[in-house]
Amino acid sequence: MEDRILDALHDDEALALAADRLIEAGRRMDRFGWVPSYGGNISARLPDGGIAITRSGGRKGFLSRENVIRVDAEGRPARAGDRPSAETLLHCQIYAAFPGTGSVLHGHSVAATALSRAVADDHLPLAGYEMIKAFPGQLTHETTVRLPIFPNSQDMPGLAAAIAPKLPQDIPGYVLRGHGVYAWGRDVDDAMANLEAVEFLIACELEARKIGGR
Repeated sequence: MEDRILDALHDDEALALAADRLIEAGRRMDRFGWVPSYGGNISARLPDGGIAITRSGGRKGFLSRENVIRVDAEGRPARAGDRPSAETLLHCQIYAAFPGTGSVLHGHSVAATALSRAVADDHLPLAGYEMIKAFPGQLTHETTVRLPIFPNSQDMPGLAAAIAPKLPQDIPGYVLRGHGVYAWGRDVDDAMANLEAVEFLIACELEARKIGGR
């Protein structure tokens, strides 16, 4: 009985600490304009393998600990009545595919939303940018990485199944067309750095196309 009580206390503490990091991340994403209205969802892996994730509907720039809940590795809430983000399954998929991942961040920036609608291909090639070196394993700007663009869908199991065989290995992120960016990393800070890099590169591509008339 005492062991179960201690485990519950440790679980609550871990969730609170993860919530605090996600609150910071939500505020930063809000400052960039990446989570307007009730858009976006953010999560962190817990020490026991569970996931701390934002509730459905919360405004990410104004989160409190109450807006972050625990789900298991399949996305099932630990507490009856808790309603996680509708896209929780996509977070779970990334954690399962990349065991070293400690956080997943998803936003709805104007640049990602607009450019992904304008690009007909299933990926956005990014070449020659110094910022490419921000991604794990990328040592030079003299390379090309492909940022996947997946069709958006409200059918989460179907969307996850379509994404699964095409999850990128050379860049920790992808875009849902007309929707926004998913990015991940070792922890919340690393995921934020990767999200910033992806968003920067998308914004550069959008500006280049404006200038060049593409």
